Amino acid sequence: SFWGATVITNLLSPVPYIGDYMVTWLWGGFSVNNATLNRFYSFHFIMPFIVLFLVILHLMFLHEVGQSNPMGLNSNYNKIPFNPYFSIKDTIGFIMLISLLILI
Repeated sequence: SFWGATVITNLLSPVPYIGDYMVTWLWGGFSVNNATLNRFYSFHFIMPFIVLFLVILHLMFLHEVGQSNPMGLNSNYNKIPFNPYFSIKDTIGFIMLISLLILI
């Protein structure tokens, strides 16, 4: 992980004028050290929860407001409610995927 952090953060160094400062800021010093690795580990641990929260928030807004209708067509007569139909379908798909991954 030391060399991975070194290589990935050094990709920012060619940015004109501020690249070296960005690398130093990400490292938290002038080289990759224990604090840098802890910072990156924390970021990798917290980021999936942030993404999950944003996906749930997006689905809630999408369910409440609905999708855009650029054609202006009334399609309410063949609309399937999201809950429980798609919720159950997605839950079954998720369980099957996790079961397959556990089996492997």
